Amino acid sequence: MFMYISRLLARLSLLHHVFVLRCQFSGGMICFIFFDNEKVGESESRSRWYSVLLPKRSDTVKSLNQVQHLNFLGKRYESTSAASDASATPPAERYEYQAEVSRLMDLIVNSLYSNKEVFLRELISNASDALDKLRFLSVTQPDLLKGAVDLDIRIQTDKENGIVTITDTGIGMTQQELVDCLGTIAQSGTAKFLKALKDSKEVGGDNNLIGQFGVGFYSAFLVCDRVVVSTKSPKSDKQYVWEGEANASSYTIREETDPEKLLPRGTRLTLHLKRDDKGFAHPERIQKLVKNYSQFVSFPIYTWQEKGFTKEVEVDEDPAETKKDGQNEQSEKKKKTKTVVEKYWDWELTNETQPIWLRNPKEVTTEEYNEFYKKTFNEYLDPLASSHFTTEGEVEFRSILYVPAIAPMGKDDIVNPKTKNIRLYVKRVFISDDFDGELFPRYLSFVKGVVDSNDLPLNVSREILQESRIVRIMRKRLVRKAFDMILGISMSENKDDYDRFWENFGKHLKLGCIEDRENHKRIAPLLRFLSSQSVDELISLDEYVENMKPEQKDIYYMAADSVTSARNTPFLERLLEKDLEVLFLVDPIDEVAIQNLKAYKEKNFVDISKEDLDLGDKNEEKDKEIKQEFGQTCDWIKKHLGDKVASVQISNRLSSSPCVLVSGKFGWSANMERLMKAQTAGDTSSLDFMRGRRVFEINPEHPIIRNLNAACKSNPNDEDAQKAIDLLYDAALVSSGFTPENPAQLGGKIYEMMDIALSGKWSTPIEVQHPGAISNSTETVEAEVVEPVEAGSQK
Repeated sequence: MFMYISRLLARLSLLHHVFVLRCQFSGGMICFIFFDNEKVGESESRSRWYSVLLPKRSDTVKSLNQVQHLNFLGKRYESTSAASDASATPPAERYEYQAEVSRLMDLIVNSLYSNKEVFLRELISNASDALDKLRFLSVTQPDLLKGAVDLDIRIQTDKENGIVTITDTGIGMTQQELVDCLGTIAQSGTAKFLKALKDSKEVGGDNNLIGQFGVGFYSAFLVCDRVVVSTKSPKSDKQYVWEGEANASSYTIREETDPEKLLPRGTRLTLHLKRDDKGFAHPERIQKLVKNYSQFVSFPIYTWQEKGFTKEVEVDEDPAETKKDGQNEQSEKKKKTKTVVEKYWDWELTNETQPIWLRNPKEVTTEEYNEFYKKTFNEYLDPLASSHFTTEGEVEFRSILYVPAIAPMGKDDIVNPKTKNIRLYVKRVFISDDFDGELFPRYLSFVKGVVDSNDLPLNVSREILQESRIVRIMRKRLVRKAFDMILGISMSENKDDYDRFWENFGKHLKLGCIEDRENHKRIAPLLRFLSSQSVDELISLDEYVENMKPEQKDIYYMAADSVTSARNTPFLERLLEKDLEVLFLVDPIDEVAIQNLKAYKEKNFVDISKEDLDLGDKNEEKDKEIKQEFGQTCDWIKKHLGDKVASVQISNRLSSSPCVLVSGKFGWSANMERLMKAQTAGDTSSLDFMRGRRVFEINPEHPIIRNLNAACKSNPNDEDAQKAIDLLYDAALVSSGFTPENPAQLGGKIYEMMDIALSGKWSTPIEVQHPGAISNSTETVEAEVVEPVEAGSQK
C-alpha cells in the first residue's frame, strides 16, 4: 500500500506544485485532497483541487483524467479530467431514523390510548405474559421454578399516598433485558419470544401470549408521574430496579440492595399516580377494573381488600345502673355485650380463571348460560335464546350470543348502533364493547354476546378494530349464527316466545330488509304481518304463500296507518270478493322493507293501491265494450279535472265504491306520501317529484257513474254535473288515503250537497200571518161548505 501511494505522489509531482491538504480514511476508502496553484496567463491565477479515491483492495486505479469536477466549500474547482462521465450518479448516503424520546412518550401517553383506565389491562397483560413464559420454559428448565412460588398476580393500593403496586411471579428480567425491553420503546419481549418459538422446530406455534406491540408498559404513564420496576430473573442472582419518569428522556437502572424489597422471582411495578389520577388507588376501583378487563386471564389475580367479621364484645356498665343493680344482691348479674365489626386487610381472588366460552358446550347447562348473561350484561330476565359456537379454519374465534327477552328502555338502538352489546376479547383479555357496526350490522344491534379471538387485527392500543378481510369473515359468520338463533325461536313449540321477540325486535329485522340485501333470504322467513284474513294474529310469508289461490301469481299488500283504515279501503273490494289475502302494512317501515324485498319464493310483492293491478280475471271482450260505452265519459272527466289526475280509467278493483284514486306505478303511494310529509326534517321540494302520477279509476257499475255517463252524453256543460265530478274527486282523495289540498273547500261542497239533499225532508209547513192582518174583531164568520168533486171532472 505504501509503495502504491509513493508511486502516486511521484506521478503527481510531474504536474505542478502540489500540496497535500487532507488525507482521510473512510468506509474502506482512502481520500487525498491536493491543492495546486497554476498561472493562467500573466495576471490570473486559479486554484485547483484534486481528489483521488483509493480502493481498499489492490484494484486498478483510475487515472487522474477520470476524476470528475468537484464542488468544495461552495466554489467550483475543476479537475484535470479530459473526459468526464456526466451521467454518473454520486453514491447515496444512508442515515438512521432518530426519535425524540420525550416527544414519542408524549404521543404514547396522550394520543395512543383514548381511555386512561386501560393502563391496568396492559400491565396485567404483561404480567400474564411473564407467567406464561415461565410456565413454558419450566417444561425444559425445571430449575426456573425453584422456591415453589405460586404463579399469580397481586395488586395492592395505597389510597393515602396514591400508589398502586402490581407484583407477578413470572420470569422476571435481567439487567440487559431491562435495557432491551423497557429502555427501547416498541421493543416487545413477547414478540421476540414468539419469534423464537416459531423458529424452533421442537415447539408448536400455538400460544396465548398477549402483548406484541411493545408499548403496553408505557401506558402506565397515562396515570403516573413515576414508575419503579423491581425485577428478579431466575437466570440471574441479582435483582435490579428500573426507574423512569413521565416526559423524561432517560431512565436509571440500579441493583436492589434492600433485603426487605428482594423478590424470590418475578417483577414488582410501583406506580406513583398523578394528582388528578389518585382515584385509581382506591381498592374498589382497582377490583372493578380487573373484573371488567382481566376477569378471564388464565392466572389468579388477587387484590388487597378491606374485609371484616362480626364478634361480641363486653360493654362497660353505667355506674348508675350498677348501683341500682346492687340493691338486689341476690339477683344474678349478667354481662352486657354488643356486636361489632372488626376490619382487617387481606388478599381476595378477583378474577375467574376459566371463561365459559372456552368450555365444551355440551358441559354447560342452560342455567349457567343464563347466569353468565345476567351477570355480564346486568339483565334480570333470562334470554330468549343463546348460541355457543366455535369457528375454525380460515378465522378462529369462540363466541356466545344471546337474544334478549325485552328491548332496552329509554333509547332506540336502531338510531344508535353503539349499544355496547358485543364484548370483544382477545386471548381472554377484554378489549372493547364500543363498536360501530364492525362485528354486527346495526339492525342486529339488539344481539348481545362475547367474541374471543386470537386473530383480530387490532391497532396498537387495541381499542380500534381495523377493517380487514378477517373482520369481514367474522362479521358474516356472526350474522349467520344470529339468524340461526332467531330462526330457532320462530320454530319453537312455544309461539309466545317469537311473539315476544317480534314485539320487541321486529322493526330491527324490517330495517335489515332495507340495509342488508345479502341476507334477504334469511330475513324474509322471519317477518310477520297482519292480513285481511288474519286481523288478530300475525302470519309469516310462508303461511301466506301456502294459503295462496292456485291462480294467484303475486303477493298483495296494502299500506295504511292502521288496520281499520286498511280493512275499509276501497282498494280491497274486488280482492275480498275473490277471497284473495292481502297483507296489511301498518308500521311506517313496512312499505319500504317490502319494496326492498321485491319478491319472496318467486312471488312478486304487488301494491293494490297502484295502477295496472292484475287480478287474473281479464275479459277482453267485456273490457272493450265498457271502454266503448264509458270512453267518452272518461275523457270528459279528465278534461274537467285537468292536471289533478294523469288519466281516467275503468277500474277492475271496485265493486261498491263509485271511484278511487290510485298512485302511479313508480311513484309514492298515498301512505308513503303521508309519511314523507310528516317528516320533521323532510325535503318538501321532493314531494312534487316523487308524488308521481295519479290515476282516477271509476266503477262503471255504480249508479253515480252511470248518471254522469248520461250527463256526459246529454248535457256535458251542466253545472251540477261538473260539481258532482269535483265532489267525487275530493271524496276519492280521502277514501284512497290522500290529503285534500283544501279541506275547507271540500267541507263547503259537502255542506252544499247536504243542504240540497236534506232541504224540507223533516220540516212541516207553518202558516205565517202578517202583523197587519191580525184583528181584534169578534164578528162571526160562517164557513162555506164545499162539495167533493170527483177526479177528472171539469166542474
